[in-house]
Amino acid sequence: MSNITPIVMPKWGLSMKEGTVTSWLVTEGTNITVGMPILDVETDKIANAVEAPDAGLLRKIVAHEGELLPVKALLGVMADTDVSDADIDAYIASYVTPAVDEDEADAAPTTLRLDVGDISVRYARRGNAGGTPVLFIHGFGGDLDNWLFNIDAVAEKAEVIALDLPGHGQSTVRLPGTSLADMANFVARFMDAINVPKAHLVGHSMGGAIAAQLAVTQPNRVESLTLIGSAGFGDEINSSYTSGFASAASRKELKPLLEQLFYDPSLVSRQLVDDVLKYKRLDGVEQVLKTLSEALFPGGRQSEKPGLKLGEAGKRVLMLWGSDDKVVPAAHAKNAPKGATVELFDQAGHMVQMEKAGDVNRLLVAHVTA
Repeated sequence: MSNITPIVMPKWGLSMKEGTVTSWLVTEGTNITVGMPILDVETDKIANAVEAPDAGLLRKIVAHEGELLPVKALLGVMADTDVSDADIDAYIASYVTPAVDEDEADAAPTTLRLDVGDISVRYARRGNAGGTPVLFIHGFGGDLDNWLFNIDAVAEKAEVIALDLPGHGQSTVRLPGTSLADMANFVARFMDAINVPKAHLVGHSMGGAIAAQLAVTQPNRVESLTLIGSAGFGDEINSSYTSGFASAASRKELKPLLEQLFYDPSLVSRQLVDDVLKYKRLDGVEQVLKTLSEALFPGGRQSEKPGLKLGEAGKRVLMLWGSDDKVVPAAHAKNAPKGATVELFDQAGHMVQMEKAGDVNRLLVAHVTA
């Protein structure tokens, strides 16, 4: 049965244990190519398409729509035509889903904490130490779960670190200041606290502007930059999103705002809305977000544009953008520094690292291992 390739429930993010098959996008008999979307799965965080990690002929669909299955459960089987139906049935009958505790990645805590001054920071650290680590910096109103489709894929090739910025996620609801310089200095202090002198920075949205700021002001801390739907490269920004997100206090107000982040609004699951709403209702969060929004995006304009100074920093830059970004215009990609690699993705919005995770991960891994 060595010519049989299983399709299994993927593990997205640090805490995923199971997922529900919502629909198959291919039928038995389809020749599947690597990266092809083959089925939709919904987790307790988000819904998304599963991209095929391997190529082959889909001989048998095992998991039915509506089934809730654990990570690594068998979803389908690929095999050449010379493999008999009997062999495939025998393979399915003998398949045993690995227990969660057999996964070495689950042996460690999913997230860690440390104090940086008077701010307690939640962060994740994955992969093997050695070489320059990759540090993920999320955007306005986000948290490290914004990288749930990316962390493990990159951690296969390099050490990965992701943090909740001050005032975000499960870090202390307090800002170190309201400028990009204040936030960038905090990231540098966080790097000091975890003994990381230099990192490949991966920043999304506001996190991209923070990464660019750090590269401009403290270039010795930055090995390379990957900027995704990044702020800091032009004046325009969707202030109805940033100010609306800061003040939204109900599911009814929040859901249409979160849908603006995606090309496909159906990716916004009920659980995603509930998780964000839970964060929004923490004491002090609304004021922190309003203060940050008013400082960085006053009157619907970006007050700081460190991306325009990146040419002086002399860093390798990879810029990724969804062509249907409704928050930060994809047109700002034209302001990339000379020599930067720029990729625009059709049918993707502001959360391109989720909607085009396979493509983003391949480009990102190639960039940080170059």
